[in-house]
Amino acid sequence: MDANPPVANVEEPASWDELYNINLIPSELFVKFRKEYEGFRLGVNLEFYNSPINDFQTKLVLKPLSNERRWKFIYEPIHQDVRVLSKKIPITKFLNLQVGIGHNFSLGAIGWKWKLTSCLGGDNISRIRNKTSLGLCEGVDFRFGWRADYVLPEITGALGTGEPLFNMNSGRLEASLDRVEAIFTHGNEQYP
Repeated sequence: MDANPPVANVEEPASWDELYNINLIPSELFVKFRKEYEGFRLGVNLEFYNSPINDFQTKLVLKPLSNERRWKFIYEPIHQDVRVLSKKIPITKFLNLQVGIGHNFSLGAIGWKWKLTSCLGGDNISRIRNKTSLGLCEGVDFRFGWRADYVLPEITGALGTGEPLFNMNSGRLEASLDRVEAIFTHGNEQYP
């Protein structure tokens, strides 16, 4: 019989400051001006990027307003890009596909892209990405793009294996406010 029983590796519990991190400084700020007319929406987007480098983009966007909208047209004058994108096509409840074709005037190149997106998933951890809208008044909306990366708490235990009888991993939460959008919409005008 072994006189020295195995000693369990007991880690110091992490402090609360190490278990969560919430960043409320957005890395993207968008100001969007929209005009709705005759079933279409024309928009001018001013996009300011703060991280990883400071950048600025301008986009002109045209898309139909109907619920069956299947496309949108985007022109970026600074990069001289023109794109036509499909709307996000649901593949499953949490998975979407978007395809597009574009032309870059400065490079003289035509190409197409596709993007598979989900509000769930991340790099070896669970992630939720979402947008929350807040209507301030008619024609003025704010949209917040946020993300939450989390590891759920875990309770384990063992008996007769040299591992602790009871062990708890407290989990972890990292949340951030990634994007703030101010959207100004001028309504639909009907002329006789």
